[in-house]
Amino acid sequence: MITLVDRLIGLLAYSPQNPLLFNSSFFLFFFILVLLFYPFLVNRINLRTWYLLLASLYFYYKTGGSFVILLILTALINFFIGAKLYRCQSRGGRRAWLFLSLLWNLGTLGYFKYTNFIIDSINQISGAGIANLDVFLPIGISFFTFQTWSYTLDLYYRKFEPISSFKDFAFFVSFFPQLVAGPIVRASYFIPQINQKLHLDRDIVARSLLLIFAGLLKKGVIADYLSINFVDRVFENPALFSGLENLLGVYAYALQIYCDFSGYSDIAIGLAALLGFDLPINFMSPYKAYSVTDFWRRWHISLSTWLRDYLYIPLGGNRKGKARQYLNLMITMLLGGLWHGASWNFVFWGGLHGIALVFDKFWLRLKFTEHKVMRALGILVTFNFVCFTWIFFRSPSFANSWLMIERIFTAFNGGLFWSWISKYSVPAVLIALGYLAHWQPDSWERHFGSILRKMPVFVQSTLLALVIWILFQARSADIQPFIYFQF
Repeated sequence: MITLVDRLIGLLAYSPQNPLLFNSSFFLFFFILVLLFYPFLVNRINLRTWYLLLASLYFYYKTGGSFVILLILTALINFFIGAKLYRCQSRGGRRAWLFLSLLWNLGTLGYFKYTNFIIDSINQISGAGIANLDVFLPIGISFFTFQTWSYTLDLYYRKFEPISSFKDFAFFVSFFPQLVAGPIVRASYFIPQINQKLHLDRDIVARSLLLIFAGLLKKGVIADYLSINFVDRVFENPALFSGLENLLGVYAYALQIYCDFSGYSDIAIGLAALLGFDLPINFMSPYKAYSVTDFWRRWHISLSTWLRDYLYIPLGGNRKGKARQYLNLMITMLLGGLWHGASWNFVFWGGLHGIALVFDKFWLRLKFTEHKVMRALGILVTFNFVCFTWIFFRSPSFANSWLMIERIFTAFNGGLFWSWISKYSVPAVLIALGYLAHWQPDSWERHFGSILRKMPVFVQSTLLALVIWILFQARSADIQPFIYFQF
């Protein structure tokens, strides 16, 4: 007979079928519990750090199981190497320590993420029958690996001094709001906050709640509903749908991935702010971009700036002539595509963006975007180009990608639009509302935030409860994980 204690242990233990997600009821319980004791520790810096560190490690255990050991080990190795590298005076010695850091960080990332991809590629090229290994991808490994490696790289470039406390460094690496899907936070940005007195006022609370409201609605209502009820059907079987439905599926996926990923970032930034910590913004209305260059200033900002600072610039950036700059852009985007997943689809997606960035260098020099009409045209072209590249990002294979494109151009059948509206009325409404909200003037969002800040705490709490209720009404039987958890 199962006792209450057994049930409690089962609830608290890691379950591969039920990982801890922001949009789960268990996370709500977890975060309320963290907040319950937090006021007693918030001004006692050492205890506060230990408290949040242990909470963060439990969060990752509940999300990724025994891979929490890998997280701790990664933090420990980078902490040790960083200290040795910074104190080393010889150039050769510093490079040797940097190589060890690269060996661990890219070695673990490569083993868990790309081993079977390499085996499959060898099999396809050579016809060999090498069996895949039983390798399970640790959740969030791409994020915390880049975060810890940026610390070592910054020490190599003498951007700041190494942190003396492993406890503080482990907290920086494992801070749970952004641990498994970003933003990718730099040590120079976050570590100075650890030993400061934290400030939390009504404006910060209102901004935090606004971000959490937006994130939960984006993820739990728009992204999940579109995924289950329209997008997945189209991308898995494009031949069963007309070209119009395929095109609408592409636009729906563009909205889904934005709402899913920016929703996570919004929630992460809001949760961190409620704990007194500031995380960098990760999205700035990316589909308002007037060029692909502008898109990457707005989309997944923490990754695009990481690739710029630690890959593009060290490769030479734009300092060695135009041809070398274009090559550096292509290398950066191809590797950026590969970062997203072990598939040639992702590499091709990155390559398309690399080509577009090279084209941008010619186009932007003409300064056409300074004219309002040309800027509006730039937004339209950029949005559709980005949507086109999402086809390769989302499709399970190149064959499906090209089939979808073929259906769009050879079997469009625009007369089905009203039939589609009647059949998929809820997805249609969500798509319309989602894009209208995305393309609204920035002043509207600031105005709404101002109204929310002036509301009494009771009204703010009621609105949060309403959002949670809407989520429970709209969610599917199975909670949908965030898209970027797989990266």
